[in-house]
Amino acid sequence: MDGIGSISTPVSLWFSSSLTKSTACSSHSSTRIHFLKKISTNPVALSQAPTPPNKKKNNKNRTHFSVKAASSSVGSTKYEEEAATKVKFQTSLSLPGCSSPLSLLGTGYREKVFAIIGVKVYAAGFYVNQSVFNKLDAWRGRSAAESQDDSSLFNSIFEAPLEKSLDIVLVRDIDGKTFWGALDDALSPRIKSPTLVDESALSTFRGIFQGRSLKKGTLIFLTWLVPTKMLVSVSFDGIPSCVDATIESKNVAMALFDVFFGSEPVSPSLKASVANGLATALN
Repeated sequence: MDGIGSISTPVSLWFSSSLTKSTACSSHSSTRIHFLKKISTNPVALSQAPTPPNKKKNNKNRTHFSVKAASSSVGSTKYEEEAATKVKFQTSLSLPGCSSPLSLLGTGYREKVFAIIGVKVYAAGFYVNQSVFNKLDAWRGRSAAESQDDSSLFNSIFEAPLEKSLDIVLVRDIDGKTFWGALDDALSPRIKSPTLVDESALSTFRGIFQGRSLKKGTLIFLTWLVPTKMLVSVSFDGIPSCVDATIESKNVAMALFDVFFGSEPVSPSLKASVANGLATALN
C-alpha cells in the first residue's frame, strides 16, 4: 500500500453528529470535523470535547468514537479497546439501514510490512445482531481455537439473514485510491469468474473511495444486511447517519467477508478476537 503516511502535526479530534435513519448521504450534510491543536504532551481524550461557548453540554446527541480515549465509557456508552492501536470501539451501535442495535463481538488491527517494518493501518471491530447466536447451536461448547479454525462456523454467520457490520477505523492518513487498491488486491482474487452484476458492484464499491482523502480517525462501515446485500458508509465525524453506497452482489459480499474471516484473513488478530467472542457467547 504505497502512499500511506502519518500526520505530521499532532492533532486531537472530537466528533459530533446527529443520528438519523436516513439511507443515503446528502452532499448538504451538516456534519463537521473539528481539529484542535495539541498543547500538551499528555494524551487528550477525544471523548472529552470542549463545550462551545454559550451552549450547554448535550452528551445524549453527541457520538464519540476515538483513536485515543482516556476511559472505557462516556456517560452510559461503553467501549472496548483494541490493544495494539488503542482504538476504542463502542460495545453497541445503531447503524443506518439496520433494524436493531448491533453488539461488538471482537476487535483487531491491519498491519502492512514495509522494508521489514510492520506499519499499522487501521483497527477493526466486528458487530453482530445478537439473534445470530440462536442459529449457532451446533457450535456451543467449542473453544476459541476450535471456533477460529472452523470455516463452517464463519460461513454460517455470513449466511444468516441477520445484520452484521465491520467498523474500520484508520490510524494513519491514506488516500482513498490506495485504500481501495489494497482492499481490491485481497477482494478480486476471491471472485474467480465475476458476472456483470459483480463487476457493477465492484465499480460502485470502488467509486466510494476514488478521489477521497481518508484521514486518521476516518470510520468505514461495511454492513451486511443479508448475504446478497451490503451497505457502505464512510464518516469523518463519528458514527454515520447515512449510507454512501449499496452493494448488491452475493459474490462480492461473500468475498469481502472471506477477506476478514476466511482461511487467510488480512487481520488474523480480528478473526482470533471474534473467535474468542463466539466461544464466550456460545458457552
